[in-house]
Amino acid sequence: MSTIRPGHAIATPGSRNRFAVDVRDFLTQHPRQLPSRYLYDELGSALFEAICRLPWYPLTRAELRLLEAHAREILNVGVTTAIELGSGSGAKLSALIAAAGSGRGRLDVHLVDVSESALAQARGALESFENVRILTHETTYEIGLLESVLARPFPGRRLVLFLGSNIGNFDPPGRDAFLGSVRAALDAGDGFLLGADLIKPERKLLLAYDDPLGVTAAFNLNLLSRINRELQGNLDLDGFAHHALWNEARSRIEMHLRSNRRQRIDIRGADLDFVMAEGEMIWTESSYKYDPPEIVSMVERSGFSVRAQWIDAVGRFALTLAEAV
Repeated sequence: MSTIRPGHAIATPGSRNRFAVDVRDFLTQHPRQLPSRYLYDELGSALFEAICRLPWYPLTRAELRLLEAHAREILNVGVTTAIELGSGSGAKLSALIAAAGSGRGRLDVHLVDVSESALAQARGALESFENVRILTHETTYEIGLLESVLARPFPGRRLVLFLGSNIGNFDPPGRDAFLGSVRAALDAGDGFLLGADLIKPERKLLLAYDDPLGVTAAFNLNLLSRINRELQGNLDLDGFAHHALWNEARSRIEMHLRSNRRQRIDIRGADLDFVMAEGEMIWTESSYKYDPPEIVSMVERSGFSVRAQWIDAVGRFALTLAEAV
């Protein structure tokens, strides 16, 4: 579940002008869509952190178990720079550094996220570690990665971390392009750590993305609230319902906002006016699920050699460590 999509050098997703352009462009597509990166304003980020704690959303706990179990292999003494794309609260990187122990040496940590509040929380989570310098980048993955690799004050290997199954938010062509851009930013010998969710029974997947407490529904509906607040929209939250479905043919969970009635939508800040039919949906997120060999294949096609893959059998989650070649 998480942030992403192609970056723009002249305007980050936090820019209101970029937000307005994207809202207008994506809501006039068929089917209507909204980029999932805009789910993560301050409230959206807090709601996502709550989702990660829900018993029906096992991804975070499974990934944490793997990070702690294999920390010394992942964050070995040769790694002097860690770059986390989509850092969120910083809990995972904090757990990794703690489990790696004091023998790791000096470490520069670059945190890349579109959410200012998430970056502040992540910085707070990491400040107590000795010999760790923290740098934050409030921007897209692509721009943040380029900024991070340019800042290299001392020698050593870089490690890029892309956790939380954020890779699943890309469609296959976008995913391959993104992985290629990560490889292009690194030197041979640098590392890449990818966390990816695995295919599970449909019932478990649907519970993870449509929980009984309605936290995920609030997370999704908050995007409409953000449009109302930042772009002077008239979207009635009671006029929409959260809808999650498993697309077995595409191996992905889809999140939508379904119109409960025929209604006219006016978003002044995006110069947009249109009518939604009852039952019509706005597609807000995809989350692809994988088989372990598929993960290895897509990573190695992008110019990496996989060094290890660990699987949490309880949460059905894979952590894959690769090296740029």
